[in-house]
Amino acid sequence: MVKQRMNFPKAAPAVVRAMLTQDAAAKKNLDPILVELVEIRSSQLNHCAYCLSMHTRNARKAGETEERIYQLNAWEEAGLFTEKEQAALALTEAVTVLTDGFVPDGVYERAAKYFDEPELAQLIALISTINAWNRIAVTTRQTPDMEFAADMLPT
Repeated sequence: MVKQRMNFPKAAPAVVRAMLTQDAAAKKNLDPILVELVEIRSSQLNHCAYCLSMHTRNARKAGETEERIYQLNAWEEAGLFTEKEQAALALTEAVTVLTDGFVPDGVYERAAKYFDEPELAQLIALISTINAWNRIAVTTRQTPDMEFAADMLPT
């Protein structure tokens, strides 16, 4: 069993409040299912069990199908995702992994084809935010059965 290293909301409540604000702003005007797909994919790449659990539950609540959730790890081959979703997932992978230290022009241009500039800015913010959450949860060893919710913040 993994032992939680710290209660991050208790240790850094101002950071969590700021991130929750950023998280809400990043999601504004984006399709809720697309948001969850991006958050799940980033969490898969970052091996974040806590966020995977949360965002798969949220995706189901938003109306996402089990099949698409199961196939998300192989989205390019699955044939289940729209071109727009594929462009967002490709950008998610490029920003999350930064394999060569940059996001390739082709990946960015593909996303820009399906998202206008304000939407693309929101998408980039969303990807950046979920990556930050993943890194916090992985570093502090949050697991799906642990609480890490806003209501745990000290007042």
